[in-house]
Amino acid sequence: MKTAVTITELFDLDADLLVLPFASEGLRKKASAALEAAGLSDAPLNDFKASVGETMVLYPRSGKIRASRLMLVGTGEAKGFDDWHRAASAAASMAVDLEASSVVFDLPAPAPKAGTGMEALAEAVVEGALFGAYRFERLKSGKLDKEKKKTAAKGKAKPAEKGIQTLTLRVPASALAAAETGMAAGMAVGSAQLMARDLVNLPGNYLQAEDISKAAVDSGKRYGYSVTVLRKKEIESLRMGGLIAVNQGSVNPPTFTVMDYTPKKKAKATIALVGKGVTFDSGGISIKPSEGMGDMKSDMAGAAAVIGAVEAAARLSLPVRVIGLVPATDNMPDGNAQKPGDVITTYSGITVEVGNTDAEGRLILADALTYAKQKYSPDVIIDLATLTGACIVALGYQVAGLFSNDDKLAASIESAALETGEKVWRLPLWELYDEQIKSDVADVHNTGGRGAGTITAAKFLEKFIDGHGKWAHIDIAGPSFPAKGASKVNGGSGFGVRLLVELLRKWA
Repeated sequence: MKTAVTITELFDLDADLLVLPFASEGLRKKASAALEAAGLSDAPLNDFKASVGETMVLYPRSGKIRASRLMLVGTGEAKGFDDWHRAASAAASMAVDLEASSVVFDLPAPAPKAGTGMEALAEAVVEGALFGAYRFERLKSGKLDKEKKKTAAKGKAKPAEKGIQTLTLRVPASALAAAETGMAAGMAVGSAQLMARDLVNLPGNYLQAEDISKAAVDSGKRYGYSVTVLRKKEIESLRMGGLIAVNQGSVNPPTFTVMDYTPKKKAKATIALVGKGVTFDSGGISIKPSEGMGDMKSDMAGAAAVIGAVEAAARLSLPVRVIGLVPATDNMPDGNAQKPGDVITTYSGITVEVGNTDAEGRLILADALTYAKQKYSPDVIIDLATLTGACIVALGYQVAGLFSNDDKLAASIESAALETGEKVWRLPLWELYDEQIKSDVADVHNTGGRGAGTITAAKFLEKFIDGHGKWAHIDIAGPSFPAKGASKVNGGSGFGVRLLVELLRKWA
């Protein structure tokens, strides 16, 4: 998608679609004036309420406007940039459905009530447009598309590419520079999130541990940060017993990827981000039910979010050092697979009784968390993982579970979540939950029973941070890959990329 910023008179802009955003407050007066200027009746406003993401497409005939179509999109009360992100996402999604290749989005002054200016507003709109325009179609051959066949048979040129090809922001002249800066930042963060969505949407036969590492290596080469990939022999030599055990039933070797973005000037902080990278989770010997198992290609969404966040930090040149760590494998059953009742020794030396092989994500994260603490001594450690179905039961598909041993860190994450719309809800880490993961034969058990399943998983991870005082765990099982009907997003959402970037900016 090409982008541009312009100060050209609104109705002189030639585009397939001109998008006019309106807040619910003062809607009638402002929208009526705009429609009148475009030679349109304000009768449609009887049905348009400007709720967040509400759209209405109109077709001008008077010649007063050069755009082929005009869209009204609601920003609700426009309380913050999340409202603008959602509005832009809805508008872009509709634009794709309308096959509009060139879109102009009007951003009149002033900026939203809770905002800090045109720069942040432009960034939110671009990120939203990228998000809404996204379609995962790389695995479609097009061989069943009748229109393409007709075109080929008649010897005509190939049809135009699908999706929005050009996005233009129309802004006041005084805000031109700020809008250009915001648009560039929006492209950096938004495209990093799309990369994460692509990874999550790839099925298990297209994405193995080695492919996750390759994605990180390619990103590092492109955007200037270092990537080191540890493979099976190195993982075994380090005695990463959690990652080795989960990988035992697979024909595909594991990888442990370390990304290191270091700013040119002295870093204000060192942040370690750890992402669960289970490329497909069958449950292992404790095999999952067949219904919905195909969605387990998304069990590496934490890894995708971490790769996306490190990439975005590098592209934005943030003044913090970001270490991204991704333990990756699939979890399969065969004669070599770990069994319920096995006892393994993790990288930390802590022994674990494996009560359920489907509680595998916490085993590979255990090694990575200890590695992060011991090798880098970061100021903060944050892990993201599609860790428990129990979190979906507790919070649904729109909200991630948050756990932290530091109140200030938790508050910073909650603040970033409110600003980005990637919502989290904090759950307790009380010591009483330790009782559920005690083992009679090892230091700790990898499951704690049905009750408080998402909390006992977090308590398990806490054992492996080696006493670090600023750690947070974010369970993204629900929002990273919402069930059909549970969200307007189908497939991977890239949840966590924007949240982490906003959080890194707070330290910057």
